[in-house]
Amino acid sequence: MNKPAKPSIDSLLAKVRSGITGNTPAPHIDQEWRAPDATMYPEYALVRGIKSLYSDSSAMRNPYFLPRSGEVAGRVQIGVHDYLTYSNYNYLGLAHDPRVKAAAQAAIEQYGCHAGAARMVGGEIELHAQLEQELAQFTGFEAVCVGVGGYSTNVSVIGYLLDKPDLIIHDEYMHNSAIMGSVMSGARRIAFAHNDMGALDCLLTENRPHYRRALILVEGAYSMDGDLLDLPALVTLKKKHGAWLMIDEAHSVGTVGKTGRGVCEHFGIQPAEVDLIIGTLSKSFASCGGFVAGKKQLIELLQHFCPGLLLYSTGISPANTAAALAAVRLTRSEPERVQRLQHNALRFKQMAEERGLDCRSSLAGVPIVPLMIKDERALQLMSKLLDNSIIAHAVMHPVVPREAARLRCFISHDHDELMFARTLDLLAEHAAKPF
Repeated sequence: MNKPAKPSIDSLLAKVRSGITGNTPAPHIDQEWRAPDATMYPEYALVRGIKSLYSDSSAMRNPYFLPRSGEVAGRVQIGVHDYLTYSNYNYLGLAHDPRVKAAAQAAIEQYGCHAGAARMVGGEIELHAQLEQELAQFTGFEAVCVGVGGYSTNVSVIGYLLDKPDLIIHDEYMHNSAIMGSVMSGARRIAFAHNDMGALDCLLTENRPHYRRALILVEGAYSMDGDLLDLPALVTLKKKHGAWLMIDEAHSVGTVGKTGRGVCEHFGIQPAEVDLIIGTLSKSFASCGGFVAGKKQLIELLQHFCPGLLLYSTGISPANTAAALAAVRLTRSEPERVQRLQHNALRFKQMAEERGLDCRSSLAGVPIVPLMIKDERALQLMSKLLDNSIIAHAVMHPVVPREAARLRCFISHDHDELMFARTLDLLAEHAAKPF
């Protein structure tokens, strides 16, 4: 008797979409108390489907939640095997730098493993202010406030600064953290077509007069496509319409610009022309945490009243603070790290396109390079790479639009052209074969 065929990932996603968009009958309302049940959520069908796809009898290996046994670099150890990886950040190769590790160890010896409390009420250590000063000098903004996570910083800052009388207009490819902050704020939220400055201008012309404040929300380097914002046009539009401009620079601080200072350096625009940037310590700066940079008075306001930054949230740990501080200082003193990173990203894109692979709209030198793959092949190609000790995770709908699946590759200072050649030759060979 033949076993029933396993559902495809596309059919699983279709079921999830239909549940999320309300195409299923309304559930029966039961007043009787029941324990929380994951099966009430349509997304759980996808969890079950993924587990089924990667069952013991499957030919494909499960690429998710792989626990590494060693440091993060261009190669990682999982169990007893070494893998070439394109799924870790560590853009500047500082996460395993002996000087960064020594700084973290020294901080633990002096301060212990815990900040102690929220920074306003007992959780402040000297390193916090030092890190904020270094980040302000590095980015060129008047002041910086550091929190425990990049995601939570986006959510907290946007959620606090805007309210129901306000307007948020964001790029359609904006990161989920900024979208969640926008939702939390209660402000009117409108998406504009990706990097379409004409569409943004029209939306501001139509809607700006009806709201107290308006915020334009964009990313510096877009995390799925590896392209940059149009900063000169955005500065012009924010002045024309009396709006604020906030840039999520999670993937552009430390990677973009001649010395890695971000999109203002890249475009030759003074940081004072931008109202706020959000950054993270987990991409270039070998740590974990987030920061917001802007004018001094605005940062002071956020330090005292923004939930999730220094209020209602335990401070960033001593080890993470010290690691980030050392990494920022090394980035400033060793600009060749940024130059090598940008060279590697340029060569990876060039070598991929030489082999007929589609890198979509990624820009040369930006360390996010998508390799576009047909939806139905993305998981198989990811598994084939894993079989050959290469990690590059697939990104599919609903995270990206339909027919826009890709293997998203993070390029780092630690990669080299031999790694690229091996990866891209294997991918080009198997992408042309039927499964």
